[in-house]
Amino acid sequence: METYDDAFLKSVLQRTKTVAVVGVSMNSVRPSYYVARYLGLKGFKVIPVNPGHAGKILFGQTVRASLSEIDEPVDMVDIFRRSEAVPPIVDEAMEHLKGLKTIWMQIGVEHAEAAAKARAAGIDVIMNRCPKIEYQRLFGELRMGGFATGIISSKL
Repeated sequence: METYDDAFLKSVLQRTKTVAVVGVSMNSVRPSYYVARYLGLKGFKVIPVNPGHAGKILFGQTVRASLSEIDEPVDMVDIFRRSEAVPPIVDEAMEHLKGLKTIWMQIGVEHAEAAAKARAAGIDVIMNRCPKIEYQRLFGELRMGGFATGIISSKL
């Protein structure tokens, strides 16, 4: 399992403005829904991508069937799909998205070959992590989440 320096993760989250969330659900109890919603509430522009819901509106944005339908710059692609589905997503992202800086694979999602291909093209890759959890951890928002971040303290 790869490890990532907190400074690197924080810099990725700070520089990111627009996130395409691949595999986002319209169901509010699904992790992909509440992660995308959280990112939107934190000021990120979230572009939902899910062929099964294409054309519907989610978080004020039209759901796209694929990354190739996005005609604006995207800083980060957040992948909520099984690991074996990652290579064509990475290929499509690299081919069609202007300004792409990061491929982020959610918890449980990893694909070393696709990651190596993106990195070779100068794109940062994060695997098996959640941007919502990392944002909360790194920016002191976990509250009672049960994580020892070293950021939140009861000391005055």
